[in-house]
Amino acid sequence: MIQDRYKRVAPATLKSWLHDKKEIALVDVREHGQYGEEHLFYVVSAPYSKLELEVNRLVPRKTVRLVLVGDDANELTTRAAHRLTRLGYTEIYLLDGGMTHWKQAGYQVFAGVNLPSKAFGELAEHAFHTPRITAQALNAKIAANEDIVILDGRPYSEYRKMSIPTAACCPNGELPLRIDDLVVRPETTIVINCAGRTRSIIGAQTLINLGVKNNILALENGTQGWYLADLKLDHGATRKYPETVNPKYLTAQQARAKALAEKNDVMFVDGATVERWLKDDTRTTFLCDVRSPEEFARGTIPKAQHTPGGQLVQATDQFVGVRGARLVVFDEENVRAPAMASWLAMMGWEVAVLKNAFSHQWTVKPELLHGGQQQQAGQWTVISAEQLNSAQASATLCLDIRASTKYREAHLKNFVWSIRPKLNTLPSLTGASVILVADDLALAELAALELSEAGASQIQINIDTVQQWQAAHLELTTSPTSPTDLDSIDYLFFVHDRHEGNRAAAMRYLEWEINLLNQIDEQERQSYRLPATAA
Repeated sequence: MIQDRYKRVAPATLKSWLHDKKEIALVDVREHGQYGEEHLFYVVSAPYSKLELEVNRLVPRKTVRLVLVGDDANELTTRAAHRLTRLGYTEIYLLDGGMTHWKQAGYQVFAGVNLPSKAFGELAEHAFHTPRITAQALNAKIAANEDIVILDGRPYSEYRKMSIPTAACCPNGELPLRIDDLVVRPETTIVINCAGRTRSIIGAQTLINLGVKNNILALENGTQGWYLADLKLDHGATRKYPETVNPKYLTAQQARAKALAEKNDVMFVDGATVERWLKDDTRTTFLCDVRSPEEFARGTIPKAQHTPGGQLVQATDQFVGVRGARLVVFDEENVRAPAMASWLAMMGWEVAVLKNAFSHQWTVKPELLHGGQQQQAGQWTVISAEQLNSAQASATLCLDIRASTKYREAHLKNFVWSIRPKLNTLPSLTGASVILVADDLALAELAALELSEAGASQIQINIDTVQQWQAAHLELTTSPTSPTDLDSIDYLFFVHDRHEGNRAAAMRYLEWEINLLNQIDEQERQSYRLPATAA
């Protein structure tokens, strides 16, 4: 039994902390499906199943005020606090009474994901009066062969799944640097789309704010609106922005991006300043590389994480887990970073553009942003698909800890689905021999740690694919309704089903997004800094 020695914080106190201008990390340790159905506005998700793998990236300063949100009884948050204490976090609080006490205190809870960014997108549309076009009107323009360029503001992987006919992929963060190559005629109408609303609005308004003279429109409700209008989407399209930078436009692009950033009070700093910030143990500084995945893969600077510019605005809480922290954004050309920094400043962040990221001689040491709690050698072993049959013969328990949706599609016979937070509900594990199948070794290690501490004497892990199991002639089965929707705490049906041909889910999602402005309170609304001239 884990000793519960952690301080509680009452809902009213936590609400005041969220607006007291001091740094705070508010972390929800429930699984993604639970979190997505009901959570606090400023909370970031770090599910217990992968807590140690995520928390160092989201909350890098170990002495920051850290509040955990989870179950009403604080059993799960106590377990999470125990893990975080081992990692060196020193100021940990648990939300007293969890979500139930929060609601009883009269505070709002929210469904969905990326709440601060989504609400900001809706506010930005109202403030700037971002022009938009319906799916039907755009379809008519395509049919009439009008002079129009449609740009999809999502990452390439999302674009490939479904896209508007004729659209090319150009993520929002790339727009300031690529638009002059993509659209050469001032008479051409530019339409920006995403899957829903936020990135359509922010992408279109980015170009407008930069002073691009074309007629610029956001596609209302994105690919979901297109689908709900009974129009056909493309799947597997490969049209994409040019990855080489055209020097012909660079000077003008730098000037307009710099002007936009300065208009929104963004600082421009050098590497020496950032090094001083990183050594300050009273503040949290995030280094955000806003370049493309291909550029980041070729190398970055110490302590930086990859935060593609458009996604950093769209889903800030997936990259930054400390409210009140300082964000430092950078690229190579000083075009994308200033443009994205303008939005982050309007979202209420203290943000600076690093001017000489790749020419500065860095003295700070790189560090692992993702890292689990490694077990001692010998506590578990990795076995192959071919070894599974013989291993099962002597196993006490066979567990499948892959995603619940993958388990439903296909799993090994006699393997039971589970997930790390639920491992403490298993029968006595003292002396047990356990087989774990997983598709991520790091997640399996964390589950094995849990099982080992509960008394399991032998733990064997297999991380092969379904195809490898089939090749090894292992018996597979399906279970479309097991685990049940209620038990599938790792899967957020509300968000994901909208992309699977579920019209009701798509409509519910769009209604949720539009309704966010009716849910946020005045303190949350006032935390943004949209320009008064726009409003």
